[in-house]
Amino acid sequence: MAIVLMGAPGAGKTSVGKRLARKLGKTFVDVDKRIEEVMGKPVAEIFADEGEEYFRALEEEATVELLGAFDVVALGGGAVMTPGIQEALRSGGHEVIWLKVSIGQATRRVGMNKVRPLLLGNVRGRLIELLRERNPVYEALATQVVETDGRGSSEVADQLAAERGAQP
Repeated sequence: MAIVLMGAPGAGKTSVGKRLARKLGKTFVDVDKRIEEVMGKPVAEIFADEGEEYFRALEEEATVELLGAFDVVALGGGAVMTPGIQEALRSGGHEVIWLKVSIGQATRRVGMNKVRPLLLGNVRGRLIELLRERNPVYEALATQVVETDGRGSSEVADQLAAERGAQP
């Protein structure tokens, strides 16, 4: 059973996940980073070269594998839209934590980050559109919701670690 972090781009999944794993003495993996390592190129290039459908298939395969191999797993923001990943999260007994972030905060955190292929162009407008689709899925899958606005990744990780019995 893994602790799975999901949420919008800019929610802090990777930074919170690394800190949480360290505090709990557990293993950590960021699914997107693992895909980049295996493929030898950034997610943005995979999108550009192979298309979103190809990336989502890679992401599903990697996610299902990594959920069984690591203690703390940071998902890509759109991973939860894939039915196979939804099923793996529901049936695996995982703690699924939604790191919830507002549009304004996510926009500030992401900025004009060109390595996020689905946010190219109007970042705020794309985030609004993506979250309109994804928030109901995040809500349905979450076993815990943590608000991240106005909070640093250390604070969020400290909260999650303390809730799981880690000493400060």
